[in-house]
Amino acid sequence: MLRRIGAVQLDTISVLARSHELVAYARLGAVGRTQVERAYWHPANPAAFEYWSHAACVLPIEEWPYYAFRRRAILARGRHWHRFSETVCTEVLARLRTEGPLTATQLGGAKNGGAWWDWSDTKIAVEWLLGTGKVICARRVGWRRVYDLPERVLPADLLEQDPSDADCLVHLTGVAARALGVVTRSDLTDYQRLPNFGSGRNGARLSADDAALAAGLVPVAIDGGLGAPSPAWADPRAIAGVLDGGRPGGTGRHRATLLSPFDSLVWDRKRTLRMFGFVHSLEAYVPRAKRVHGYFTMPLLAGGRLVGRVDPAREGRTLVARQVTLEVPRATEPMARALTEAAEWVGCDSVQVAEVRPADLEPRLRSALASSGA
Repeated sequence: MLRRIGAVQLDTISVLARSHELVAYARLGAVGRTQVERAYWHPANPAAFEYWSHAACVLPIEEWPYYAFRRRAILARGRHWHRFSETVCTEVLARLRTEGPLTATQLGGAKNGGAWWDWSDTKIAVEWLLGTGKVICARRVGWRRVYDLPERVLPADLLEQDPSDADCLVHLTGVAARALGVVTRSDLTDYQRLPNFGSGRNGARLSADDAALAAGLVPVAIDGGLGAPSPAWADPRAIAGVLDGGRPGGTGRHRATLLSPFDSLVWDRKRTLRMFGFVHSLEAYVPRAKRVHGYFTMPLLAGGRLVGRVDPAREGRTLVARQVTLEVPRATEPMARALTEAAEWVGCDSVQVAEVRPADLEPRLRSALASSGA
């Protein structure tokens, strides 16, 4: 799953589960959460690492060489988040060499005692080393990054690769297209957060158009409705899937499921509106009085469309749907199935609905939940 979509975003918010678990759940069904964690961060055989992609993301281990362009850019800039001490960096590397993998707490503490961004000198140093590739994070323990030396984690063939910036951008263009199927310039720029990619004013002097052609993508046009068709590119396998009947993923492709607001399918709000006609935003950082749909609104995917949303919470062994919004009446049954399945996955025995919009669909939703056993 991780290789298929290229990157899974991490976030500290945990409602039903943490976002990186919800991404796997949406695609694979009720896979055990312990299995998901072990797949991402295997203690003995790392298959993934954490780095800056769309945001802080879990990435397939074989993608390490292709983030060299970002490591070089951070090194050239001379800082990442904060100014760092060369002396502390040297001390951190020495401890990792002699003591093995360590968390920031084990290295001496992550904070100075103030706000969350008030990092200690040790935390600043190890994050600089992470950004420049001197250390790697291939595991988390209790939501804490475990830092290690790349030579102890990466296979030699990955460690020895040093692709150019242009090679990195071409490769990541292919990754984004594989994940999304059809991509515009803005899609390519956003998926891996590649600054100045659309214009070609990056260090590699490579435009999104050039990278797309070099990656073997097929030029296509997206019908703009009222305006002229927009230029875009398609992954050849996506085209083959459409020509073969549009079912490359089999019968499970269109199951009803809830999506994390950080899921790569919807993390680009403009693309979500263009593709699904669905306005989606995360309101966790919006004052409560100004929220429209709720704190952690999860879109409902059913039949290949976004047809509703819910703001869930857990109260003991009950999944509480604090606010359910249904875009169309036919979304009630898929919403009931998705809520019931999600409740079972996180260990809840029942589903309780607080508010339904529009209100006239509330009886139908409650009836569907009762039929599903929730």
